Amino acid sequence: MSEHDYASSNRPGHYGVDGTGVTFAEAMIATAWNVQGRVESGRFVDEVRARLDVTLPFAPNTIAKSDAVTALWLGPESWLLVSHNGAQRADFDACRAVVNAAGGALFDVSDARAAWTISGTHAGAVLAKGCPLDFHARAFRAGTCAQSLLGHVNALFVKDSDAFTVMVARSFARDVWHALSRSAAQYGYEVLPPAPYR
Repeated sequence: MSEHDYASSNRPGHYGVDGTGVTFAEAMIATAWNVQGRVESGRFVDEVRARLDVTLPFAPNTIAKSDAVTALWLGPESWLLVSHNGAQRADFDACRAVVNAAGGALFDVSDARAAWTISGTHAGAVLAKGCPLDFHARAFRAGTCAQSLLGHVNALFVKDSDAFTVMVARSFARDVWHALSRSAAQYGYEVLPPAPYR
């Protein structure tokens, strides 16, 4: 199989050299909301916890999870909330009204990003080929996230247990996928069917 062939295919299967050093799966994002507000406002923090079913992480580059939602720290007053099943999407208007009344803001960005879960022995090495972050387990621990570049594309990197999730603007998904698959080809990689982001 030529380099062009394996770099262009995201169908489930094995690509690159023999062996599997990396595994990819598209991470399907059902619902993603950006919530913004001041952590000094107890009302804002309490309303987000009660209405959006997650306690916001306040430490930089950390994540928090509930049974239904993952909250990713994006900045001192900004978080990305990803629902595991999309159940909250129908409640957006009501949630936005409550968050706004508490001095915050809520935006539906569910369709803005494409994402992949990347695991395997060489997952960190594949990401490091296009990103200046240190992906070693000592530096990029489970339960953390960071924003940086992947090639020339802004990306959000999340470490959860032994896998990474990479999120990029959907308009750059094709280019990023090509870059990731080319970087993984020397290790051999497996593409799995899409699965919900958790």
